[in-house]
Amino acid sequence: MDRLIYTSLTAMRGSQARQTAIANNLANAQTPGFRADMAEAQALWLNGSGLDARAMSSEEVLGADMRAGTVTATGRDLDIAVQGDALLVVQAKDGTEAYTRRGDLQVSPSGLLTTGDGHPVQGGQGPVTIPPADAVTIDVEGRVWIVPAGGDAENPQEVDRIRLATPTGSDIAKGLDGLFRVKGDGILPDDPEARLITRSIEGSNVAATTALVDMIEASRSWDTQLKLVSDARDMDSATANLMQLPR
Repeated sequence: MDRLIYTSLTAMRGSQARQTAIANNLANAQTPGFRADMAEAQALWLNGSGLDARAMSSEEVLGADMRAGTVTATGRDLDIAVQGDALLVVQAKDGTEAYTRRGDLQVSPSGLLTTGDGHPVQGGQGPVTIPPADAVTIDVEGRVWIVPAGGDAENPQEVDRIRLATPTGSDIAKGLDGLFRVKGDGILPDDPEARLITRSIEGSNVAATTALVDMIEASRSWDTQLKLVSDARDMDSATANLMQLPR
């Protein structure tokens, strides 16, 4: 009887984790450069006398779907889309180096070049800082050009180059903040051959229709397992009544 309870319990926990991942994906279906969470299941065998035949299933968010999203031309000078599998190097809230595909860049009031969610973009000497300028553009190699305030539009000046890193051969994971990091607190090597698509933005790779179907399937799985728990309770009660001796 307890095997059925273990099976249903672990399946319900898995459905809950799957629903959490799907909900997060749907919430970020319009977030530029977002990579969908992937929930995967793995068996956790119980050890001990009489428990060797039981295995709990653990379904958790263990990775991210790294497929590219759709690139759309916007015409905005600070919008960039990273080609290939390269990643944009940014500074996380805790000051560590992190990576993203989000390319809706903007200039903060203090002059920092940041992503749309406020993470400073890293250049050759640290965060890219933009001095007062009439225009700011980014070329395909990641070089940042400005026309100084009151300067000649025909003679832009290069202020820095955006760092682009390659994840090839490295084990990276996505954190709760949506940024990627190297497992073990490492850093990715720069990719001098990486290129950008300028005045364009890469969208999320979440397929909303598919995510909605997955959510319905997870909900039905939860209901099925809940029914199994109820059936197990009824069978346990029936067995107890059967074993009672008549007075």
